[in-house]
Amino acid sequence: MSYVVLFLATSVIFLVADAVMLRSVIQPIFARHLGDGLYEGGFRLLPAVLFYFVYMFGVLWFAGVPALKAGAPGMALLNGAILGLVAYGTYELTSWAVMRDWHPQMVAVDLAWGTVLTGVAAWGGVLVARAVAG
Repeated sequence: MSYVVLFLATSVIFLVADAVMLRSVIQPIFARHLGDGLYEGGFRLLPAVLFYFVYMFGVLWFAGVPALKAGAPGMALLNGAILGLVAYGTYELTSWAVMRDWHPQMVAVDLAWGTVLTGVAAWGGVLVARAVAG
């Protein structure tokens, strides 16, 4: 039961925060630098859903579950932030290396956001799961 709560809480925190940040900050930055290179409808639903499921699996495996088992929410914050740095760093730095219009501002903002978002979502998920478990 606590793993289901952990998954749901982590996912909701991640998705809500990411939706707000994508719309208000990241999308305008990417639009400014990539223009017509962006998908017209904003995003493709299937790859977005697949990303979130795969990413939530990684967040739980590497950050949420170990921290929940150890009773250490701070561990989830640290491990989640490290995972976010590695995952978003891989995407952003590779894109910057091979794509003509990729801009350092996009790299910096998205890398910082992914690091903070992943750490906070993992931490929050553990806090909620612990609170529900009693």
